[in-house]
Amino acid sequence: MADDMVLLAQRFINSYNVAGIPKVEEDGKTGWSVMYALTRALQYELGMTTLSDSFGPATLTALTSRFPVIDSGTRHGNVYRIVQSGLFCKGYDGDEINGDYTGRVAAAVTRLKQHMGVDGVYPGGGLTPKVFKALLTMDPYVVVGNGTEKIRYVQQWMNGRYINRRNFFVIPCDGMFSRDVQKALLYAIQFELGMSDDVANGVFGPATRQGLRDHPVGEGSSGVWVNLFSAAMLFNRRPGVDFVDGFTSHLARYTSDFQSFVRLPVTGRGDFQTWASLLVSTGDATRAGTACDTVTEITDVRAAALYAAGYRYVGRYLSNVSGSTLNKRLQPGELRRIASHGLSVFPIYQTYGGEAAYFKRAQGIADAHAAITRARGYGFKPGTRIYFAVDFDALDYQVTDNILPHFRAIKATMDEYGREFEIGIYGPRNVCSRVAAERLTTASFLCDMSTGFSGNLGYPHPIDWSFDQISTISIGSGTGQITIDNNIASGSDTGQNSFNDESPDNQLDVGFDLAQRNALLADIQTYFVTALGVPEKGGPNGDDGTGRTTTESVDIVLDLDWLTTQLSRHFRMRKAMIQCPLLWEIRKFNIFDPVADDAVRLHYTTGVPTGKDDCSTGLAQIFGRTAIRGRNWAIAQGIISGTPTDPDKGDDIWAMWQKLNTDNIFNVQTVPAVLGWGAADLGLARPGLTTSEDDSRRIMGRYNGRPPDSDNYAQAMIGMYRVFEKYNAPLRS
Repeated sequence: MADDMVLLAQRFINSYNVAGIPKVEEDGKTGWSVMYALTRALQYELGMTTLSDSFGPATLTALTSRFPVIDSGTRHGNVYRIVQSGLFCKGYDGDEINGDYTGRVAAAVTRLKQHMGVDGVYPGGGLTPKVFKALLTMDPYVVVGNGTEKIRYVQQWMNGRYINRRNFFVIPCDGMFSRDVQKALLYAIQFELGMSDDVANGVFGPATRQGLRDHPVGEGSSGVWVNLFSAAMLFNRRPGVDFVDGFTSHLARYTSDFQSFVRLPVTGRGDFQTWASLLVSTGDATRAGTACDTVTEITDVRAAALYAAGYRYVGRYLSNVSGSTLNKRLQPGELRRIASHGLSVFPIYQTYGGEAAYFKRAQGIADAHAAITRARGYGFKPGTRIYFAVDFDALDYQVTDNILPHFRAIKATMDEYGREFEIGIYGPRNVCSRVAAERLTTASFLCDMSTGFSGNLGYPHPIDWSFDQISTISIGSGTGQITIDNNIASGSDTGQNSFNDESPDNQLDVGFDLAQRNALLADIQTYFVTALGVPEKGGPNGDDGTGRTTTESVDIVLDLDWLTTQLSRHFRMRKAMIQCPLLWEIRKFNIFDPVADDAVRLHYTTGVPTGKDDCSTGLAQIFGRTAIRGRNWAIAQGIISGTPTDPDKGDDIWAMWQKLNTDNIFNVQTVPAVLGWGAADLGLARPGLTTSEDDSRRIMGRYNGRPPDSDNYAQAMIGMYRVFEKYNAPLRS
């Protein structure tokens, strides 16, 4: 919502005709672009030759030298206007942007300092440099979101106590634990340890660790160390805790609860390991875990070494990264070998997952299908939890825009195709917590070893954590030596130690080799022209309204190769059988198809029946009734999960038709179910990896209708099938 005074601040910024001060949008909405521009304007007024968005040491030094305190005696109109603009952008009363430091401005500055907790250090209505620096940020000084007044009080206390230390700056007072607040707490600890401004750095280093070992707190302790310990407990969202300076029995009980939660020895005291777990994501990284994960095959001697070192749970990978030479996936027979040494296994699915662009709905569907196929192939039993990896420092907006849609797709796909498995997530704390909050996962495997991740800094342990990755170490010696990531286990996931027989996937179809795209296209074009009389554009008799060329149609099918590959593997049928009707229906799309679609919509939405209650629709041109029958067949066969619907019920037809019409992925996912139902309708066996060419022809023909009306369609399909198999078959190992 636009604010008139923020709009005036933006107009003031835009009154500068200075190369280093960019124009801002005059929309009345505050934001970092406005604060950065005000920072540059201040730097310009201070006579600095280099203008930047950063209010860094040079800006602070120049400001302190020129204006140690800005008040009514400063007499600098534009500096006053910058102050007034900053106040309005922060939600305070800057009077007018008129270049006067009025009583209203002084009162607003006083209120700002009270909200920051520094009014006792900087009394009166004057603006000091560190407060000015904080003014030109987007940090709030009132409780926001799910912040709490208890945390806000601690933030204000820290500001008031440490603001005069050189490296300590005003932190937000929003009641939220964040990266900046976590670092400020480390600074506070270092200051109380007696570190000078030249030594204190906000890093959990050796001197800080030793200092905490020297300052345990427990029942009967009092003073600032109890203040800091209770602050750390509050920041980690421990229920029932108050900010106190005396270590009471209540605090001891809550400390014990925290220690139990993160699997520390339960002492009820603020010992070093407890301090560490409160302050840094790894906690005490020297702790010995009982779980690990590794990219290395576990041989008999390695398994024995792991068990001897106290490990009981091992994370191993279901897949390799495409194009990588690293063979990290489980090897044949490895699961039983691991189990024979008293170890359990939890599976991890990760191909890449190292940047936001990887995460999207389509990739989530593909990953879920691949994980299901791999897990079943290795023999993992129902109840196994598969951990899907988010292996980068996802910012909060990337969680919203990328990670959540990805995991919604995983959940929907697993619910339909792999309901026997549970879904876990590996990633930073914030990512795990946000995905779990939508009930998309049932456990979190934390990448806490990445202590610098913004998604770990300032975020407490997710309540559903199962494994906590804290260090990389080497176990064993000689042929038994293995490098692992050392994990703390919560006990909520004990992995699997018995398995079904392995089912090799070397006869299943794999992804298409795009280097063969031009050759495939040429063969399809030749077949269409010579056998079917279908040119590159239009129908057999010229342009009959067909809307796509053969080239466009083949490229659409190849763009969906990730999906048809996974569907073929899940249904254990030849991919070519799915590709053929899909390609043909895409190629034959014409101007009459949208007309039929409109008639169906009118039938259901206007209340005036048109008599057209169903039609073939979407990429693969499937009728709503046909899709219902196909999916009912797949549910009955146990291939997918779901509730059967009625092909003769209008509401069910309409609901199915809309999904087919609006969701291309759902439409294509329905193709193999329709093929399977068609085989059953013809009295043929379910399509499989060894289905004969003649049965394949008849099954694909049924996609278009019953024989003899579908005979020509069936014949066209089998010729296409041979072309696709020419390229698919050699790729199967």
